[in-house]
Amino acid sequence: MITTVGVLGAGQMGNGIAHVFAQYGYQVVLFDIAQAQLEKALKAIGQNLERQAKKGAIPEALVGETLGRIRITQDMNDLADVDFAVEAVTEHEPLKLEIFRKLDSIVKEGAILASNTSSIPITKIASVTGRPDKVIGMHFMNPVPIMKLVEVIRGHATSDDTFALTGALVAQLEKEMAVSQDYPGFIVNRVLIPMINEAVFALYEGIATAEDIDKGMKLGTNQPMGPLTLADFIGLDTVLAIANVLYDGFKDPKYRPCPLLVKMVNAGYMGRKSGRGFYTY
Repeated sequence: MITTVGVLGAGQMGNGIAHVFAQYGYQVVLFDIAQAQLEKALKAIGQNLERQAKKGAIPEALVGETLGRIRITQDMNDLADVDFAVEAVTEHEPLKLEIFRKLDSIVKEGAILASNTSSIPITKIASVTGRPDKVIGMHFMNPVPIMKLVEVIRGHATSDDTFALTGALVAQLEKEMAVSQDYPGFIVNRVLIPMINEAVFALYEGIATAEDIDKGMKLGTNQPMGPLTLADFIGLDTVLAIANVLYDGFKDPKYRPCPLLVKMVNAGYMGRKSGRGFYTY
């Protein structure tokens, strides 16, 4: 039975994952190497819960209860007794592999280790642990408290029990599961990132302005936001990292990242989080 969940990484995704698990009654241990990031995460979770309460989505009493179920730590050893761990650090393969090696040596035997990776192969992540049957992909969408989808990815060795337990957790969080095979980009990013990349190529080739590309896709295909606005929201560095995973994984030129995207990331234009991307914030 899963009662305690560890979350590694207190950034935008990590704090959202901690938020939903705590909201649905799980004890959460939230780990990050930076104390300032942990404090920022708790503040963001509190603000998001208050927003939910004001809209009537949750009772006011749940705000304090949820926050009371989250314990923050800078010591990974504090995750030793969790029943389920979700890694949500930067989309950087060497870092994820290093974390899973360490996590595997710390977390109790039998606990499931999940990755919120949006593109890195689960089979590869599982291979650095001594429990590949207990490793699975659990890719939440941003913003986690609002978005209903969780992509679940089985690695080559993921057991039926691990898959069933993860599926049950998704249902407990009142979210919907989409199951993907373990190939680069899984489902969502396999389709989304080439679309964003093509929008960047349209801008790069002077086909239209960023505003008109976004207007065309928003009003012409009924998307809630245009692809370049969405890229800024995701973070251009993250978009580029996933594009590179697709390009390296399939060795197919159709996934080649647009030179403009590469140049913007090199210039430090990361989108909303840096104040400058395809738009200025």
